[in-house]
Amino acid sequence: MKKIVLAASAAFLTTPDAVLAADVMDGRSPYLNAPPPALAYNWIGPYAGLNLGYEWASATGSGANPGGFAGGAQAGYNWQSGEFVLGLETDLQASGAGDRFANWKFSNPWFGTLRGRAGYAMNNVLLYGTLGIAYGGGRLEHAFLTDSNTHFGWAGGLGIEIGLTPSLSARAEYLFVDLADQRYRGYGNTGFEANILRFGVNFRF
Repeated sequence: MKKIVLAASAAFLTTPDAVLAADVMDGRSPYLNAPPPALAYNWIGPYAGLNLGYEWASATGSGANPGGFAGGAQAGYNWQSGEFVLGLETDLQASGAGDRFANWKFSNPWFGTLRGRAGYAMNNVLLYGTLGIAYGGGRLEHAFLTDSNTHFGWAGGLGIEIGLTPSLSARAEYLFVDLADQRYRGYGNTGFEANILRFGVNFRF
């Protein structure tokens, strides 16, 4: 009889339930000591940041190809549903893009946009597309003649944003800006088409 009891006890102690019970009594529960599951990055909320990049442009209807560094600030708000992120963003940039054609100098000293964003989030990595309206300044110089206009048009592009901490992210973005023609005294009509590659950081609130 004693041998039967010992055999039954040994069989019980080798079952998974018995091992779990022993761990719990020993303070080594796999459930209590397991690491918590990783939390998905939260893209929801307002943000603001800075950016710096380069602008390659052409003054339509002329041989001028203004180019130069551009930088400024952006601000926006994101909404998130699962992996999908929607947002609204505005930015304002100062630009050093300018070029001479014959005796004329064309430049685009500033521009801004108001765009929607739609993206897919893989935890702290956000891939997105963007589209909206654009506006910017044009400047023509010829001898003693100077004329400036404000142009309106559209902007669209693609980007990637990476969350570094819950309140800080970095991004790279390509943007195409098309500013419609305006009439300049002494020259005629011209506008700007620009390709912009820029890098930036965003601070989340």
